[in-house]
Amino acid sequence: MNKLNYDKERDKKRFPMLTNLLPKTSVYMRQKLLTWYDRHKRVMPWRTIKNSKKVPYKIWLSEIMLQQTTVTTVGPYFQHFLKTWPTIDELANASLDDVLKVWQGLGYYSRARNLHKCAKLICNNFDGRFPNTEEQLEQLPGIGPYTAAAILAIAFDKPAIVVDGNVERVITRVFGIFKPLPEGRPIIKDCAAKLAPKTTRGRPGDYAQAVMDLGATVCRPRKPLCDLCPWEKYCIANQQNFVDQVPRKAPKKVKAVRKGVVFLALMSDGSLFLRRRPENGLLGGMMEFPSTVWLERSLSLKEICGAAPFKTQWVKITGTVNQAFSHFQLQLQVRVAVVNDQTQIFGGIWVDRDRLDEFALPNLMKKVWAFALKRIQLLPRLDC
Repeated sequence: MNKLNYDKERDKKRFPMLTNLLPKTSVYMRQKLLTWYDRHKRVMPWRTIKNSKKVPYKIWLSEIMLQQTTVTTVGPYFQHFLKTWPTIDELANASLDDVLKVWQGLGYYSRARNLHKCAKLICNNFDGRFPNTEEQLEQLPGIGPYTAAAILAIAFDKPAIVVDGNVERVITRVFGIFKPLPEGRPIIKDCAAKLAPKTTRGRPGDYAQAVMDLGATVCRPRKPLCDLCPWEKYCIANQQNFVDQVPRKAPKKVKAVRKGVVFLALMSDGSLFLRRRPENGLLGGMMEFPSTVWLERSLSLKEICGAAPFKTQWVKITGTVNQAFSHFQLQLQVRVAVVNDQTQIFGGIWVDRDRLDEFALPNLMKKVWAFALKRIQLLPRLDC
């Protein structure tokens, strides 16, 4: 296959032809896609609830969970969430601790905090009913342009331009768009708008899910199944043999490495010292073993001592706990102390080691505890 280098002039010449899509062609393409979707749509738990009053709630919940998380991972969490809080009123009345605990393992915990805030706001300001305009939806915590469009189309069956990663890939290939991501996103959205239904007669909700399903199951990132695609004969990338070269992406930036120290304090009775992280910021509102700030440099001894939750003899464990976040890599050094008297220690709570699962402890802190258990002979006996 010939390699196609990005050519701005060629893109300019080709693009007007691609965007001047005849309305009749758009209608026919939508019909073909919806026929395909009716036969091949994916089975998902949020597509099985027929009660119209619950539809906006479950679609909102699924879309928040699906942000930067796969469908396979989200499925069990979604079902557990609905079983725990079947309605938005019940979610709004839940404690943030309970929400964070059920969310454990999904990552990006700001989503859970925004989910809880959003539920409260909808119950207080909208009488428990989701607003049904993009403008109002985007004003809610945790809801951006994509999520607002998805809720509008899927939950309310209103016309909206829904563009996620799967849709980007489909539209980029169908229209032969060479402009790399993220710069090409405005063009992709314009092209997506030319195909999307303009009225409810065009089944906006089904159409939005159909394009996403097409991208996930047929127009895949690698080895796309072009022979099975309902849009095969309309696809510029397929016709000109460069399907595997689009969408193009800008070179990835090298992730920064941040460093910090975490303090693991133990009582001889088996309890561990936890505190709550600030509401704002990474892992906000969750419980943690106290730690320093995370910086792109090693901390001085003075900085480490100043960040310790209390004065005692902290023993350094060899090695680090490593965790990848979306924008940086984290390396945590672990320091351990065993104390006899907890009465003079404030700013947190003591929790029995066997009850850690009852608290909203992020995976990072679970890794810290597992790391310590394997490396300190003192921990299994907890002798002072």
